[in-house]
Amino acid sequence: MTRPVENSRVIRSAFLVGGFTTLSRFLGLARDVVTATAFGTSAAMSDFVVAFSIPNMFRALFGEGALASAFVPLFTRVRAQEGGPAAWQFTRKIVTLLSVALALIVAAGIGVTFALQVLPGLIHHAPQVMPLLRIMLPYLLFICLTALSQGILNSYHRFALPAFTPCLLNLTWIGFVLFVCPRLGATEGQRITGVAWGVLAAGLVQLGAQVPLMLKLGYRPGLAWDAQDPKVRQLLKLMAPTALGQSVSQVNMTINRFMARWANDWASSSMYYAERMLYFPQGILATALSTVLLPVFSGHAATGDHARMRDTLNHSLRSLLFIMIPAAVGLFALAQPILQAMFGWGKFDVESLRHTTLVLQVYAPGLLFFGLAKVFVPAFYALQDTRTPYRNGLYSVGINFTLNVIFTLTLPHDLKAASLALAAVVAEAFNGLTLGGQLGRRIGSPDWSGILRSAGRSLVAAALMGLSVAVAHPLLTHRLAALHVHGKTLQFAALLPCLAFGVGVYLLAAWLLRCPEIQDVRQALAVRRQGENTA
Repeated sequence: MTRPVENSRVIRSAFLVGGFTTLSRFLGLARDVVTATAFGTSAAMSDFVVAFSIPNMFRALFGEGALASAFVPLFTRVRAQEGGPAAWQFTRKIVTLLSVALALIVAAGIGVTFALQVLPGLIHHAPQVMPLLRIMLPYLLFICLTALSQGILNSYHRFALPAFTPCLLNLTWIGFVLFVCPRLGATEGQRITGVAWGVLAAGLVQLGAQVPLMLKLGYRPGLAWDAQDPKVRQLLKLMAPTALGQSVSQVNMTINRFMARWANDWASSSMYYAERMLYFPQGILATALSTVLLPVFSGHAATGDHARMRDTLNHSLRSLLFIMIPAAVGLFALAQPILQAMFGWGKFDVESLRHTTLVLQVYAPGLLFFGLAKVFVPAFYALQDTRTPYRNGLYSVGINFTLNVIFTLTLPHDLKAASLALAAVVAEAFNGLTLGGQLGRRIGSPDWSGILRSAGRSLVAAALMGLSVAVAHPLLTHRLAALHVHGKTLQFAALLPCLAFGVGVYLLAAWLLRCPEIQDVRQALAVRRQGENTA
């Protein structure tokens, strides 16, 4: 397979995954809208955010992050060298070991929640964190098994179902907020338990969705305990450092939410809503690239073809920055109108909007850095190097925590949430940039100067876009108000044309600046059409 065709396949696969992930982001946005309407940035919502962070962090550490990244190369190698039956037997051993280990973690965690709840004064400031955590802890068992199944499907280049699976979480969550929560009581504290039960139900639904395709591919359920198997031990050895290396962002944000909850009642939930806005553009390409690149880099590493790794890395980074740079500028320029239009319903009041806008504007530049690790870490894992991302992850978490302590102790009350967001951005920038430098020393430069030139052109185009929408939005809002358009109609009528206008300005400027990424996308689509015509 020639490099242009492979690069096109990677981009097309990334856009396929990105398409389903974008659908999930839209459903996630709807989920957050109904949740914000029902709970705003209340203390009950902040308690839920903190409680949900624990199983979600375990999912990132031992599910999508460590397990899938360590398992896919091993599963692929066993299937290639020993055949399908051996690969499925290896899978049963991992499923058995994982299920037992996670069940013990869940049981121990539930016990800890009871122990902490009886200690006087320890959790009085966040009284619902432990009860909500008890409900949601089993979710980590279901979602980690789901992540393992998704890794297997990805190794067969079945990307669509794994990418669609998060939609099931969002749909289940929405259903519980709309139809279950209102029946649980009159207070926000009583109703928030319905969201926790929705998370648990969603874990079961997501796992069940993987089963039919797994069976079709050849998997047969069964117990197979063999912790002494060399391949199992190798997987565990790879997982230990991988757990942190792939999930630095999740760990940092979990730490930040905890510290924010004990800073004030609204900080954790404000950070949650701001982070959710970041996940939307990240899901378009960054998360999708991370999924697609691991098996691609693994194939290059297996043959020692560093030249093809560098070429794939170059195209992936340029494509990532081509999307993330305008997304960062757009979120910064339109943070307040976006949040007001999306979340400004019900309990999400003026104070919630003010707090969340500031946090989002601090987070927005981080989009330039949050996605870098999504590209670099799979390359290290393909090279069987899990220690470098792990070591960088430790440094990043240390930087984030140190800045959190400094900011929390020194800054005013209203700036605490924004300062915690800034700490996460600084830590992620350190992680992404150092990983890139270390990878370049390992496999050679992927043409950093070319990448920087492309990023510079994208930044100029994005700056023109940001200036355009910053001027256009207030003018359009004033004009529509003069025509007696009010309320939500006014907010969306002013925002949506500005978003479309901003995209048009960016693409036009990118074309005038001759950004090569536009040609890359056209080439990928042309190859796809050629393949469809051939088929």
